[in-house]
Amino acid sequence: MSLSRKSSIASKAEHFEVEEVPPRDATLEKFALLKDKTEDELKAVEKSLVRKLDWKFLPMVTAMLLMNYLDRINVSNARLAGMQRDCHMTDVQWSAGISLFYVGYIISQVPANIMVAKGKPQYLMPCFMLSWSAVTISMTALNSVWGFMLCRFLVGVTEGPFIPAVSLMTSSWYTKSESPLRMSIWHAGNVVSNIISGLLAAAVLQNMDGIRGLASWRWFVLIEGAVSIAIGIAAFWFMPNFPSSTGTYFMSAEEAEMAQYRQEVNAGGISEDDEGGHWEGVRLALKEPFTWLFASSHFFIIIGQSFKDFLPSIMNTFGFSKTNTYLLQAPPYVFAYLLTIGISWSSGRRLEHCWHMVFAMALCLVGAVIMISTLSLGPRYFSLFLLCGGPFVALNLQISWETAVVPRPRTKRAALIAIANCVSSVSHWFTPYFFLRSQEPRYQTGGGVIVAGCGLAIISCIVTRWWCMKKNKEIEKRENETGETNAWRFVT
Repeated sequence: MSLSRKSSIASKAEHFEVEEVPPRDATLEKFALLKDKTEDELKAVEKSLVRKLDWKFLPMVTAMLLMNYLDRINVSNARLAGMQRDCHMTDVQWSAGISLFYVGYIISQVPANIMVAKGKPQYLMPCFMLSWSAVTISMTALNSVWGFMLCRFLVGVTEGPFIPAVSLMTSSWYTKSESPLRMSIWHAGNVVSNIISGLLAAAVLQNMDGIRGLASWRWFVLIEGAVSIAIGIAAFWFMPNFPSSTGTYFMSAEEAEMAQYRQEVNAGGISEDDEGGHWEGVRLALKEPFTWLFASSHFFIIIGQSFKDFLPSIMNTFGFSKTNTYLLQAPPYVFAYLLTIGISWSSGRRLEHCWHMVFAMALCLVGAVIMISTLSLGPRYFSLFLLCGGPFVALNLQISWETAVVPRPRTKRAALIAIANCVSSVSHWFTPYFFLRSQEPRYQTGGGVIVAGCGLAIISCIVTRWWCMKKNKEIEKRENETGETNAWRFVT
């Protein structure tokens, strides 16, 4: 984003020069600490602001999201170490417990994200983390089906608000061109959690069984919950609020004004601060066509990612030892992380989302076809790289896209993010039933569902792009009719 506001055209008139000065930046004039600065001074303030965000906010939310995902998926590896057996669960009961997580997850998202939009994320987000960490630690005492189901439901309720809140925060501090890469960095918490979960499982589940009378899977959830609590406590000192409400504990007064200025320019001169009550944004989001376009693409992307909770079980069909089964989960997710960083950087640089997402979901579709069409070890393992990479890339760009085209008011953006995430989470109520052990090793039904999800996600992305282009043509038509200039355009 250019902050340049000075240029001159000099012309000679007899013995002196007349300097023509263009109109001053009306948005910049609102900010007393910035309006008289030179272009170089403004760039220096902006650089300092982004550096603080990149080195304080971004690492903290990445660590928090790592634990968010780790606490969510820990049961997948714990299952291989006897959790399902010790809690006396059938396959159907296990899948029901996995589904119940998403019941709680869906219930909490919209109200919690509106509360974050109107409140103080500096306190709310660490509190969310401490809550799900406490529930995770309590899973150490599980010994029944109903206890497992209750804990998974409560973990869902307490984790549900977090990803929508981080998405909202990122879009409030970074510009449209910066968001895709930054979101890919904190999305690394999702990818890295899968790597760490496999490595931690190899270390804990294979070596701590029976220590102090506890099964290894109980040590597994206990250690993860304790680390999560430590990070949640540290987060109180690293989380900002919003640009207009963050104190000098996080940044200087000049940087705070720069953050507000950047967001106004990013939104075509409209302030992020909301007017109206808590539920006004929900009403606006429900009436917004973009909400349902993004909800549909999000839903199909998550269907394409439905293998994730069962990856350890899929890997187990390869016939490796337990330790190698845990360790070999890591490389596909390393690939997914590198792919997400690269494609997200390209998306932000070009301000283009649709075709980047189409490419990613096409990779996942190919991976699913390979998984269900061969029993050859090499191609099947290669398919996991494509399966892991595609949806992670597409999901990251999906969130960046939806926050870019519906920037204001903040509660509307918060509601849109949460609604889209809620709709997508409904898929978790039925996709676990497509990966039953009776279909090992091919998982034909699960693979077929992934193929369908990828194809529909591609169609949904293209339809959303068409709608953005239609809205841009409407803006250009109004400009031609009225003569008024509107710098805002919907990114595709």
